[in-house]
Amino acid sequence: MIPFGLTRLEAVLVAVGMVVAGYVRGYSGFGFAALVMLFAALVTDPFPFVPVVILADIFMTAGQARGIWAHIDWRRVAGLFVGCLVGVPLGVAAISWAGADLGRAVLSGFVLAMCVLLLVGWHIGRQGHGVHVGVGAVSGFANGMGVGGLPVAVFFTAQGVAPVVFRATVIAYFTALDLWSLPVLWHAGQITRDSFIATALGLPFMLVGLWLGGRRFARTSPQDFRRFAILLLTALSVAGLLKSVI
Repeated sequence: MIPFGLTRLEAVLVAVGMVVAGYVRGYSGFGFAALVMLFAALVTDPFPFVPVVILADIFMTAGQARGIWAHIDWRRVAGLFVGCLVGVPLGVAAISWAGADLGRAVLSGFVLAMCVLLLVGWHIGRQGHGVHVGVGAVSGFANGMGVGGLPVAVFFTAQGVAPVVFRATVIAYFTALDLWSLPVLWHAGQITRDSFIATALGLPFMLVGLWLGGRRFARTSPQDFRRFAILLLTALSVAGLLKSVI
């Protein structure tokens, strides 16, 4: 049974996106949900996949917990989480109101804006607790589209957070963000039977990518790979914008 009314060709494209997204997640710690959402946006309404990427993200983090625990910056996680408590309900409500076509354009435009900030090398230096709370609110709002990780990735990159701390801290925060997002999505009626079917069918593809990306993490320059991931996100977001207006 193919969930969400996808054709076989559409399901194959989304599955390819899940492998690629898992690979990027295993290597860099960010970009997983955005990649799945952007691949889905090319062929269908992407927003039913929001619970899928959240459920999958929680599952994959369980397999990475041992390797990241010692490098998590818990003060950053705490500030971001306080902000997302407000942002998530607002983001879920906004996407429910916007609908598929407008939502797809907003999703692609938002991802493109985040990628531009990453590519231009925006720098702000280390920030305090209050700024982390504000970024957490933006992140929570964006998680209504399934892309709550990107504002945090931009924020950490602008501060020059060390790669191993970056990877560990964003994974820890994403887990907290996802655990809060699930009940909000459930209350909004956005988690359905198809959400669980799609997660079960998609997990093997995501885990293959995650395993491959994790193996590469120890052998390749994080900066080189992160640039590749950003360029890939940029290309997909431009394609999504074109699909929205054509």
